[in-house]
Amino acid sequence: MHNTPTAVTASPSVRRARRGALALAASLALLAGVPAVAQDKPVALKLSSWVPPQHPLNPSLIAWAEDIKKASGGTITATLFPSEQLGKAFDHYDMARDGIADFAYVNPGYQPGRFPVMAGAGLPFLFSNAKGGSAAIDAWYRQYAAKEMKDVHYCFAFVHDPGTFHSHKKIVLPTDIKDMKIRPATSTIGQMVTSLGGTNVQASAPAARDALARGVADAITFPWGSIILFGIDKVVNFHMDVNLYTTPFVWVMNKAKYDSMSAGQKKVIDDHCTTAWAEKVASPWADFEYAGRAKIAAEPGHTVYTLTAPQLAAWHKAVEPIEAEWSATVKKLGYDPKAVLDSLKQNLVKYKAGQ
Repeated sequence: MHNTPTAVTASPSVRRARRGALALAASLALLAGVPAVAQDKPVALKLSSWVPPQHPLNPSLIAWAEDIKKASGGTITATLFPSEQLGKAFDHYDMARDGIADFAYVNPGYQPGRFPVMAGAGLPFLFSNAKGGSAAIDAWYRQYAAKEMKDVHYCFAFVHDPGTFHSHKKIVLPTDIKDMKIRPATSTIGQMVTSLGGTNVQASAPAARDALARGVADAITFPWGSIILFGIDKVVNFHMDVNLYTTPFVWVMNKAKYDSMSAGQKKVIDDHCTTAWAEKVASPWADFEYAGRAKIAAEPGHTVYTLTAPQLAAWHKAVEPIEAEWSATVKKLGYDPKAVLDSLKQNLVKYKAGQ
């Protein structure tokens, strides 16, 4: 005769314990299927841009923020404040440092001498375009950002498409700069103006048209499309057709804001602070600036002119002291200027953006 298993009846307390364990297991199973970011606290970011709403950089920054929102499961949202709503263009680095903005669009050249390594990227005749150029400058500057911009959390660097001289009178040779009042785009271009006997006029991009209209400045270094965007084409008529310089920019974050995020949210930010994103954000602006040259050339009363080979050679010769001055400055701070500049040039070759 076979033995029949004896049924065991659990006590009420044991049954309750089993139900509790099953409920806990079910809850853990559900949580395992939910992305970590969905459990994070909401974070609202203030993004500050000093260019006007219609500037092509702003839609790129909004698209960047939307991708962050998606990647964070909706826990990181952002609002963009253009047109110096949160503060003046000159103050944007300190605004990110102090938390007035969580992210800020910074022109390091607005504060001459403060960011000497980055100033090297503003040396004349380096960049040929802004798409590969933005990837190149970001890949290059990452090794220096933690030291030179230690007050903020560095996200990425980028450049606009190469700019040139736009003026009240034709500028052909470096000697033409003597006694002219020029609004330089960067501290490096400002050094060039001074070395050639000109006077620098400090004015942010939004204030530049007024300076030119009132005769406070005779010329400006600016990219092509933005000449039209800021209305500067109404007050200057001559445009040198040469890739003279680019302006380095950075997109930086308030450190405390970054540190307050969860590990998952920090990873989302890190994934959007890359060389690939630097180029992606800069590309629509690059296209806009490049297209500006043809538009200005088609405007009545405007003269877009090229330089002869000897004239261009004279400019290259004239800017050599600027590189020497920059080299001396960064050397005093403990950097090897040749290594710094060679690294930038290597990245420009890698990303097909060198001259």
